[in-house]
Amino acid sequence: MRSRPPLRTAAAGITIAILAVLVLAADQLAKNAAIANLPSERVVPVLGDFLQFYLVRNPGAAFSLGEGVTWVFTIALAVVACVIVYLGVRRVRSRAWAIVLGLLLGGVLGNLTDRLIREPGFPVGHVVDFISTPWMMPAIYNVADMFIVTMMISVAVLVLVGLKLDGTRETKASRAAAEAADGDVETPADPGAR
Repeated sequence: MRSRPPLRTAAAGITIAILAVLVLAADQLAKNAAIANLPSERVVPVLGDFLQFYLVRNPGAAFSLGEGVTWVFTIALAVVACVIVYLGVRRVRSRAWAIVLGLLLGGVLGNLTDRLIREPGFPVGHVVDFISTPWMMPAIYNVADMFIVTMMISVAVLVLVGLKLDGTRETKASRAAAEAADGDVETPADPGAR
């Protein structure tokens, strides 16, 4: 099987941008529909206890942690978004990394948008959460959260399988060669040299 050539800079950036915009749009449309159609803080069964809607506005992070420092989450989301954009423009040449980072950026931008434009105002807006799966976890989340969590798992998988941002694979041999070049690996002394 032939391997594909790495993505060009523009192709990686465009892939990331398109996926980010799609996820951002889906997240904001879903949140706006939830605000328009769901009662606040009341369970709306969709599939029994498997899937429920429960509209809340979350000032904190996961499980409403850090409610008093919402601005910190705004800064953290902005930094993550900037890092992803930087990587997309400068380093990513792998299709898998472009897809994962594009979907992750979309999720990050979805929650960042809430922090910037929703009540009580810039930069401490509350994130709109409305999806509840009580059988899985006692959290209420949104579309952006689903992409953030699944793409962070995907990042971990890509790192574990050794796929680099440029599309090359890290093998034990390449890792050993890199360590030897850095002087981290001691080479056995030549017994004949004195």
